[in-house]
Amino acid sequence: MGNGETRVRGIAARAGGWSARHRWAAVGIWVLFVVLAMGLGSAAGRVDVKDSDQMGGETHTAATIVEEAGIDEPASETVLIQAKDGSLKATDAEFRAAVTAVVTAVEGTGKVTGVTTPYEARTISKDGRSALVQFDMRGEADTAGERVEPVLKAVEGVQKEHESLRIEEIGGASMLKTFDDAFGDDFKKAEYSAVPVALGILLVAFGALVAALVPVALAITAIMATMGLMGLVSHFQPMSETANSVMLLVGLAVGVDYCLFYLRREREERAAGRDAQTALRIAAATSGRAIVVSGVTVCVAMAGMLFTGIAEFEAMGLASLMVVAVAMVGSVTVLPALLSLLGERVEKGRLPFLRRHRKSGASEGSRFWTAVLRRVLAKPLLAAAVATGALLAVAAPAIGMKTENLTLDQEFGDSLPIVQTYNRVNEAFPGGSDPAEVVVKADDINAPEVRAALADFRERAVSSGASRGPVDVTMHDEQNVALVYVPLVGGSDQDKAGESLDKLRDDVRPATLGKVDGVAAPITGQVAGSKDFNDQLVGSVLPVFVFVVVFAFLLMLLSFRSLTIALTSIVLNLLSVGAAYGILVAVFQHGWGASLVGAEGVGAIITWLPLFLFVILFGLSMDYHVFVVSRIREARLRGRTTGDAIQHGVVTTAGVVTSAAVIMVAVFAIFGTLSMQSMKQMGVGLAAAVLIDATIIRGVLLPAVMALLGERNWYLPKWLHRLPDLTHDETPEAIVPAARDDEGERVGV
Repeated sequence: MGNGETRVRGIAARAGGWSARHRWAAVGIWVLFVVLAMGLGSAAGRVDVKDSDQMGGETHTAATIVEEAGIDEPASETVLIQAKDGSLKATDAEFRAAVTAVVTAVEGTGKVTGVTTPYEARTISKDGRSALVQFDMRGEADTAGERVEPVLKAVEGVQKEHESLRIEEIGGASMLKTFDDAFGDDFKKAEYSAVPVALGILLVAFGALVAALVPVALAITAIMATMGLMGLVSHFQPMSETANSVMLLVGLAVGVDYCLFYLRREREERAAGRDAQTALRIAAATSGRAIVVSGVTVCVAMAGMLFTGIAEFEAMGLASLMVVAVAMVGSVTVLPALLSLLGERVEKGRLPFLRRHRKSGASEGSRFWTAVLRRVLAKPLLAAAVATGALLAVAAPAIGMKTENLTLDQEFGDSLPIVQTYNRVNEAFPGGSDPAEVVVKADDINAPEVRAALADFRERAVSSGASRGPVDVTMHDEQNVALVYVPLVGGSDQDKAGESLDKLRDDVRPATLGKVDGVAAPITGQVAGSKDFNDQLVGSVLPVFVFVVVFAFLLMLLSFRSLTIALTSIVLNLLSVGAAYGILVAVFQHGWGASLVGAEGVGAIITWLPLFLFVILFGLSMDYHVFVVSRIREARLRGRTTGDAIQHGVVTTAGVVTSAAVIMVAVFAIFGTLSMQSMKQMGVGLAAAVLIDATIIRGVLLPAVMALLGERNWYLPKWLHRLPDLTHDETPEAIVPAARDDEGERVGV
C-alpha cells in the first residue's frame, strides 16, 4: 500500500478516521458532552456515602440502628485539667477553682450543652492529678468545627489564669477545626499543583506550548465531565470527597498519558515522512488501539473495588472507572480531530531554550536505552535473574505487612498541639479519648431485664479487665436505644485495645446483654471500626484479586492473541505491585529511610491502602505494558527478528514511557508531601511503583524475558484460535525521508 493508502481497522482506527474527517463535529460533540455532563450533574446534585454505609460488620449494624432511630449524636468535647508538676490534686481548692472556671467559661459561650464536672462523672485519674470536664456542642456534629472557636478561646482564657495547671481541649469539633486549619488547604494545593507540574513536564518533553497544552486540556475536560457524571451516578451509588480526589489523580494521570501516546506516535509518523492524514490513521490504528486496550484493562481493574462491599471503595472504584473511560473515549475521538485541525500548528510556541535539548533528547534517550538493551539482550538470563532478584528483595518486607487505621499520633506525629493533648488524655485515661460504643436496641429499653443487663454489662466491662471505667450510659427512651461508652484498656495501642474489644464482644456481652431476648448490642467505635474494616477487606481480597487478574489476563489474551504475553503481563505486574508493597512496609512500618521522604515509621500501613494500591497499580501499569508490547509485536509482524523487534519496541517507546512515568511520579509524589501519614503512604507507594514499572520492569525484565522466550512469545494453542481477533493491521516501514522543519533540521519524535 502506498503512503496515503494505509488500511486500518478496529474501533480506535474507525473512530480516529471519522474524527479526522469530521473534525469540527467531533470537537463540538465533545464540548457538548462535557457541558451537558457538568450541567446535568450540577442540577441533580451529589449524594454522598452515609456513615452507616461506610463500614461493615457490627460497626455498620450500630450505625444503622442509630440512623434509623433518628438519634443525632452531638460532637463531644473534653477539657483536660492536669497538674503540671504533680503538686496539685483534683481535690485541692485551686484545682476545683480551675474546674469551676472552665465550666463557667464554656457555658458562657452559649455554644455547648450537657456540661459535666469530673466530680459528677467520676472522670478523675487514678493518681488524682488529671480530670476531665465533658460537654457536647450544640447543633449538627458535621458542622461543629465551624462553631467551636469561641469555646477554644474560652478554655485558653482559663489556662492563662491557672499557670500551674495544664488546661487543654480536645474532641470531635476541636479536632475537625484543627485539621481543617492545618491541612484543609494542604489537599487543595496538592490537587491544584498537579496540573502545572504535568504541564511543565510536557513542555520539556515536547518543547512546544501547544503540543503540551493539548494533553492537559483533554485530561481536564475529561475530569470536568466525570465530575458531572458523578453527580448523576451518585443517586444510584453514593460518592464521596475521597472518591473525588482519587478521580482527579487517576484522571490526570491516564488522560495525559493517553494523549501523550497518541501525539508522540502521530509526530513520529510525520517525522518519518508520512503525510498528515496517513500519520493520523497510523496513530489511530496503533496507539489508539493501545489506548483502548489499556483503558479497558484499567476500567476492569478499577471495577474490582466494587467487590469489596465497602461504600467508600465502591465510590472510588466507580469514579476512577468513569474518568478512565471518559479519558479513553476522548483520546480516540476528539484528539484526532484536534490534531487534524492544528496540523503543523501543534508545534507552535516552541521554547527556544528547550529546542535543541528536545531535538537531541530522543536520540540521547535512544542511545541510552540502546546501550541498556544491548547488554540485556546479550545476557537475558543474567538480566532477568538480577532484575527478578532485586524486585523480590525489595518486595520481601511486605511479608510482614501490618495494617490498621492509624491513630491520631500515628497520622500526624507531634506536629500539632492537639496530638500532644490526645496522648496526655490517653495516658491519664486509657481509652477515654476513643471509647468503644455499645448501641443497645430493645423492644422496651426500660424493661427490668434490660436495665439489669445494662447494669451487669457496666460492672463486668470493668471486672473483666476490658475497661478501667467509668462506663457511661446515655438513654434514649423514645427510641428504645441506649448508648454505652466503654473506655478500652490499651488506649491508643491498637493491639491492646483490640484485645479489650474482643473481651467485650466475646465474653462480657454474651454473659449480660446477650441473655436478653430481642436485644441487639453491636459494638462500634474507632477500635471496632478498624477491626471490622480490616476483616471486611481481608474477606474481599480474594474475589477482588481473582476478578482483576482473570479479566486482565483475558483482555491481554484477546488483544495480543498470545497465551505467553498474557501470562507474562500478569506476572510482571504482580512483581511491580509486590515491590511497591515492600517499599511501603520498609519506609512506613519499619521506618527505613523514612526521613528521606519526610515521613516516619508509624508501625503500620493504613488499612485501605494495600487493596487500593493493588487495583490502581495493576490498572496503571498496563498503560506501559500494552504500549511497549504493541510496538514489539508490530515490529515482529513487519518481519524483524524477535530480538530486533524487542530492541526496536523498547527503544522507540522509551521517550514516551519516560515522559509518562515522570508525569505520574511527579503527580503522585505531590501527595507524598502532605502532612498526613496516610497520604504520604499513598503518594510514595504509587510514585515508587510507577518508577519501578517504567524502568526495571519495562526496560530490563520485560525485554529479558521476551528474549529468553523467543518465538514462544507469540504462542497461541490451536484450540484458542477461534478467539475474537482484536489485533490491528500493522503499518509498513516508512518509505520516504524524514520530514524537516523550516531550517532544514530533522523533526524530533
